[in-house]
Amino acid sequence: MEIGFAMCGSFCTFSQVFPIMEEITKQHHVIPIFSHNAASMDSRFGSAKAHLSRAAEICGTQPLMTIESVEPIGPKKLLDALVIAPCTGNTLAKLACSIADTSVTMAAKSHLRNGRPVIIAISTNDALAGAAQNIGKLLVRKHIYFVPFGQDDPVRKPTSIVADFTKIPQTLEEALADFAQTQLPGAASRPLLYRFSISSSQTRPDASLGIFQSPLGLKAISSAFAPSGIQLRLNCCVKKRQ
Repeated sequence: MEIGFAMCGSFCTFSQVFPIMEEITKQHHVIPIFSHNAASMDSRFGSAKAHLSRAAEICGTQPLMTIESVEPIGPKKLLDALVIAPCTGNTLAKLACSIADTSVTMAAKSHLRNGRPVIIAISTNDALAGAAQNIGKLLVRKHIYFVPFGQDDPVRKPTSIVADFTKIPQTLEEALADFAQTQLPGAASRPLLYRFSISSSQTRPDASLGIFQSPLGLKAISSAFAPSGIQLRLNCCVKKRQ
């Protein structure tokens, strides 16, 4: 199948994401897509040129980097699914508000016109702060799938969330199966929240598995711990989509 793999500027996660991109190429043909920041900014995690070269080497094709180059994705039905990994808080906000002014957000908009799955692997420091509302908006959006995520450092960065990138292939296959077999609206890969291993210097309790969401948006509840250690009951109750 034809899979788009869009990368945004969470540079610290690139070393985790590239091996997943390579893994997916063993089963599918992958078209790399880079946001403007990912394609143009150097950082202590590597140069933009090196990242572009690595993506091209893995996928066997040059990354798409402009709005003009990704716009045909929808009209020509070029993709069976689109993976956005890492998806920054900025891109998350644009997707939640249907803003398509970057290569990645235009790729998503163009692809979604065909009712095909978009898989989001988030990486943002304000996921449990300002970006939380955008995650909520997208959780109930048709054809949107979230890779399971969790707090990467609940003590020093209590509002930070990062996806478990190793679960991208599984989430992708679930999304493709959902689309091919049932045509149900998008939902998160279950379970949505997962346990991060915490270093011995961190004294707050691990977060247990929290939200389970059925493809139909039915209510599901499980225990979880807040960053403060207070036990919460996380409800995922979404109206059944027609």
